[in-house]
Amino acid sequence: MMIVGTATLNRPTAGLVTSTLVVARRAVLRYLHTPKLIVFATLQMTMFMVFFRYIFGGAISSGGIPYVDFLVPGFITAGVLFTGIGTAVAVAEDLEQGFVDRLRSLPIPRGAVLAGRAAADTTILVWSLIVSVAIGFGVGFRLHGTVLNGLIAFGLCVAFGYAFEWLFIALGQLAGNAQAAQGVAFLVFPLTFVSSAYVPTASMPRLLRVIAEHQPLTVMIDAVRALTLGPAAPALLGHAPAYFVTRALLWALGILLVSGSVAIATYRRG
Repeated sequence: MMIVGTATLNRPTAGLVTSTLVVARRAVLRYLHTPKLIVFATLQMTMFMVFFRYIFGGAISSGGIPYVDFLVPGFITAGVLFTGIGTAVAVAEDLEQGFVDRLRSLPIPRGAVLAGRAAADTTILVWSLIVSVAIGFGVGFRLHGTVLNGLIAFGLCVAFGYAFEWLFIALGQLAGNAQAAQGVAFLVFPLTFVSSAYVPTASMPRLLRVIAEHQPLTVMIDAVRALTLGPAAPALLGHAPAYFVTRALLWALGILLVSGSVAIATYRRG
């Protein structure tokens, strides 16, 4: 009887789903209690979109399609990484302030702590994507594919974002404090510029072009473009949308598996 009683006491009293939702709710509420972060992020996103659309757009050749239709899918997809900086910083702050240690002392599944953070930040990402899409249409972007393809492209961005959230969760834990986490997270940003986000890769020097064409963000951007450009996509990109979507999902799955494994292993060692 004593053995059974001890085992019962040691067993988590809250399930994985319940614990994940509680942690996620707490993280979302923290964002809502600091609305300035959301407002400033939205303003920053708007300014960058306008700059690229109206300042650089006239000087960049986009291969026979309007530059705005080339830019917006790349800008929105690359914007997933901008959201991830907040994730890395928030994870590091939770570690610094002892919140994670308090969670470790509770009878909840350990995986719920990281899963809750990933779910919360993905929720914020969805809002960011909605705002980005609205701004994109505001500056002249038009969907040339079907509405269904547009929704699939949006879903792909959410899937990419979820995979990258785990990467930033891992970086936030490895950094240890908020300042270091912000610096480490910024190291990911060269991916946005050495990619097809803002200019065709054909315009780059040979070495950069090879890197840009074979890194995950370009594959993801091309998948979103293939779904939004409609009939012009195969001629511009060289393949049908299914080709790019399949490659993008494989990249997202690989990033999720590797980053998730590192994040969980780091959390357990703590």
